[in-house]
Amino acid sequence: MDEYREFMVSVAKDAGLFLKKSLNDKHLIDYKGEINIVTEADRISEELIISRIQRQYPHHDILSEESPGKDRGSDFRWIIDPLDGTTNYAHGYPVFCVSIALEKEREICLAAIYNPMLDEMFVAQQGGGAFLNGRNISVSDTADLRRSLLATGFPYDIRDDKNNNMNYFNGMAMCAQAIRRAGSASLDMAYVAAGRFDGFWELKLNPWDTAAGWLLINEAGGTVTDLYGCPFHLESPHVLATNGKIHRVMIDVFNKVDSAVPF
Repeated sequence: MDEYREFMVSVAKDAGLFLKKSLNDKHLIDYKGEINIVTEADRISEELIISRIQRQYPHHDILSEESPGKDRGSDFRWIIDPLDGTTNYAHGYPVFCVSIALEKEREICLAAIYNPMLDEMFVAQQGGGAFLNGRNISVSDTADLRRSLLATGFPYDIRDDKNNNMNYFNGMAMCAQAIRRAGSASLDMAYVAAGRFDGFWELKLNPWDTAAGWLLINEAGGTVTDLYGCPFHLESPHVLATNGKIHRVMIDVFNKVDSAVPF
């Protein structure tokens, strides 16, 4: 795995540094939905990553946000978000990252999330721990939801679908110390792994949003399930990721919201 890890870190860093250099350029923006956008920077970053993978590992499968998947029947699959935090990026707001995960036989074995603005490289290997710039990291020790700093996000169809997380946000806001909504799910999950956030939840994410963060949190000693405690997988409709100590109480909050039980 050392070869794959070194390659992944190198590619994620190169893509991230391109994004950082181009942050304040005028961006070409296309709309995939009313508020769901893609920029030319997404596509250039993705092309940089995919071209490098295809040169180095031409028989591997690839799943990426902005391009059709490449299914060659390999035991290996790269899962790529070339720019997580596109809306932030398009506005010049410097909160975004590059996220890359590698599956072997449908199990995530390597992950890298790179925040170029802070030059922070989060890396995890299955069974080998989680690291930030080479230093071992672990989830927080916070055991009281009232003392917890949480993170979340809202789906792109927030205006059209009542299943938009507003109810859960309102309920959790009454129970936690504070909630942040930074606009990059991958980075939020990396911050849970590093102990900066105590918990994170979100609805309607995609595999490229969660694959790398999932491994990071697991290797950092945290817990990742769906919103109600069932096993998480890349096609799960929602995700709950915590330090493990507040996991059950967060699930209880979601259940109270669903049952309309007052706090």
